[in-house]
Amino acid sequence: MAPIKARRYAILGTGALGGYYGACLQRVGLEVHFLLHRDYQHVREQGLVIQSADGDFTLPYVNAYDDAAKMPACDVVIVALKTTQNHLLCDMLLPVVKDNGVVLVLQNGLGIEQEVAAIVGSKRVMGGLCFLCSNKVGPGHIHHLDYKQITLGEYLPDYQPGGLTERMRQIADDFERAGIPITLAEDLLLARWQKLVWNIPYNGLSVVLDATTNELMADQYTRSLVEQLMEEVVAGAAATARKISDRFIQTMLDYTEKMTPYRTSMKIDYDERRPLEVEAIVGNPLRVATAVGTNLPLISMLYRQLKFLNVQNHRFNSEQ
Repeated sequence: MAPIKARRYAILGTGALGGYYGACLQRVGLEVHFLLHRDYQHVREQGLVIQSADGDFTLPYVNAYDDAAKMPACDVVIVALKTTQNHLLCDMLLPVVKDNGVVLVLQNGLGIEQEVAAIVGSKRVMGGLCFLCSNKVGPGHIHHLDYKQITLGEYLPDYQPGGLTERMRQIADDFERAGIPITLAEDLLLARWQKLVWNIPYNGLSVVLDATTNELMADQYTRSLVEQLMEEVVAGAAATARKISDRFIQTMLDYTEKMTPYRTSMKIDYDERRPLEVEAIVGNPLRVATAVGTNLPLISMLYRQLKFLNVQNHRFNSEQ
């Protein structure tokens, strides 16, 4: 990794997550380069606006690009695209990541790092799990509602525990300078299953039941369903020799109960007729558990419901 003064960041996907974290990094003086799509021209001319629970701020100028091939080689390349766009990474990553750099995958789901490692090599991949409530509310305008912490973990082939490394600490230092709390995980696979304890029930049920997080928590029947889905995620983790305690489930329930009422990322995608991250968040973990003989009936049902709704959404778009 480069010395701290020379470390340069790239953000692939300047949405609710990438835009927020990238803006926080630039705000404290780090060099950040942003890849954009639809709002490229707006951000190039007017910068980024962050409306945040921690205090609003504006970056009048950012390094904005509409093509990854135009970006400089960077020490840390943050992948903040939706996993439904990962087919684009093969063309994006190689020109942007330095030979001794790292690709930090800040995406939801399971098995994502393997896809990235196939492009850049496993030695240049790190995973990150974000507990963040943030929405993109307009061109170059991001609304951060609650929470912001990230768990970082090194990726090794077959998700063997990677321990704590110096480059993890260096990246963590950058984020902590930017006001982002960081936890360093010795076992990335365990951290990913822990994130799924929240992601599978809340993302999935928010779409199927047309509900926000507070609505799911307020009703005794849906809260019970959330807990049962969480227990199945814990069983899936156990099937891959990763133990998650019952205390962790209660912690996730407590966090969500205190959370600002939130429309999940999958619900926003559904409402805006975009493809859903069904495979990364629900399908991949379900297949991993099934492959080793573990039955997850509620998650299996949720997966099929989401697949149906995703197809219906796509069909509606096609007919417009």
